Amino acid sequence: MPVYTPPARETAFILKKVLNIHQLADVPSFAAVDEDLIDTIIDEAGRFCADIIFPLNAAGDHTGCTRHADGSVSTPAGYPEAYASYVESGWGTLAMPEELGGQGLPHILATVVEEYLNSSCHAFNMYPGLTHGAVAALASTGSDELKELYLPKLVSGEWLGTMALTEAQAGTDLGMIRTRAEPRGDGSFTINGEKIFCSGGEQDLTENIVHLVLAKLPDAPAGSRGISLFLVPKILPDGTRNAATCGAIEHKMGVRGSATCVMNFDDAQGWLLGEENNGLAAMFIMMNAARLSCGNQGLAQAELAYQNAVAYALDRRQGRAMGARPDAAAVADPIIVHPDVRRLLMDARGFTEGFRALILWTALQIDLSHGAADADARRLADELVGFLTPVLKAYGTDRGFETAVAMQQLFGGHGYIAEWGVEQIVRDARVAMLYEGANGVQALDLVGRKLARDGGQVAERFLSMITADCDAADAELRFITAPLAESVAEMREAGKWLISAAKSDPEAMGAGAYAYLQMTGIVAIGWMWLRISMVAHSDAAHPFHAAKLVTARNYALRTLPETLVLRRRVEAGGETLMAIDAEAFRRD
Repeated sequence: MPVYTPPARETAFILKKVLNIHQLADVPSFAAVDEDLIDTIIDEAGRFCADIIFPLNAAGDHTGCTRHADGSVSTPAGYPEAYASYVESGWGTLAMPEELGGQGLPHILATVVEEYLNSSCHAFNMYPGLTHGAVAALASTGSDELKELYLPKLVSGEWLGTMALTEAQAGTDLGMIRTRAEPRGDGSFTINGEKIFCSGGEQDLTENIVHLVLAKLPDAPAGSRGISLFLVPKILPDGTRNAATCGAIEHKMGVRGSATCVMNFDDAQGWLLGEENNGLAAMFIMMNAARLSCGNQGLAQAELAYQNAVAYALDRRQGRAMGARPDAAAVADPIIVHPDVRRLLMDARGFTEGFRALILWTALQIDLSHGAADADARRLADELVGFLTPVLKAYGTDRGFETAVAMQQLFGGHGYIAEWGVEQIVRDARVAMLYEGANGVQALDLVGRKLARDGGQVAERFLSMITADCDAADAELRFITAPLAESVAEMREAGKWLISAAKSDPEAMGAGAYAYLQMTGIVAIGWMWLRISMVAHSDAAHPFHAAKLVTARNYALRTLPETLVLRRRVEAGGETLMAIDAEAFRRD
């Protein structure tokens, strides 16, 4: 049976020692944040997730969701009760605005809870997970009447929100959607169309569901410039059922406890959010929040897989140690004595601990982008979040999945058997690489929109921050500052090459985008390991800190050098990728 212990000590170390968030009282949302509050949230969220949510994970995967003949959907047993406890405990309101009924605490603390929820049961957290983005989109684009009607109940968790974007013929290219919106003459619109891949499109957790739907108005411009965003509730303001129904639920590889619905809008009533034909910009408010959450899902699945692999490696006895044996009389040693097993575990530690720091640092930048006293500080924080969002989404979910697979490998044949639970982790982790914009698309966003558009200015600010920390670090940390500085130089040169390519050879830019995204992820996590090492070095004799320094050294030796190869991949261009005729890819 799988196990999970929320990594409370790891989280507290990052929040209190590396980021020092209890010393940010000048930022309004941090005014009440002290070390006691941090510890209380970590401990109580961990207890809730371990005791209430984690027991749902395996059972929900086994039973999945059920769609009934009337279009209603039942979630797995225990989900409705667990969601009621989630709402009652107030976890969903943690970082919501106080004026809307939230607690007004920093986004970084909600990010901690999100990780624990995702590790405990990714499928369960799909239901409340999209609501935070829906609140942000509605608060930014809705009329006062709509905000007054829907925001308080979305914030409280009494109602849940969804995204209805994708159609069978329109995935990444949303300009191809066919869903239509016709004015009704009373300020509302009639919505007709079919949407797919709607997470939580129908469920039995809340009475009402607030769908944010992309559709096109009559005579709208072609392509993405003609998309508008509409609020379409399951239950209308007069209490009657809207014509928004679940036509089917998808049968999926993983996250089976999440109802992924085909939604039919048949003369459904909706209300415009924001300006006509500007719906994609409004929806990106929600999508960017979801993309950051995807990165957290990658971390969470990797952490869950790592914990189970460690338990197995300490218990499973196979073969004998190559060096000194822990028990010379034993027939076999625990597999954790073997270097190749240690390789897998150390790589997993390097990713999970470093990426947790990066996720939390980015969440802090979100808080600073709203609350820092200095306008330049707010602007820089916002730019850094924008630059890193595709990296957290794509690199985080790629490495999260790869870590889950590596931990499955450690189990040998048992990793392929359902009772150990690790195969579910692998299946569940896979989806985060696909939804909210497939990871290759994230790389194009990073290079095309974030790097080339401003000539690399934000990327250079990011790299300069890393260089400043390398320069300020003690000489004893040269084991990481030297290779990190080299990786920064490789990333800088790769970025220059891509900016030049964007002007003359867009296909070369596209061909190198993914390798550049990987470089950015490796360098960003390397920076976090430097910052962790700077704290750990001050008390290096402490076992917890000593383990951090060893893990940082392993990352510096085994992961940072990958940037040299990745730069070559960036600069390889697109000629060999594009040279073969499209039809030649078929097998005769």
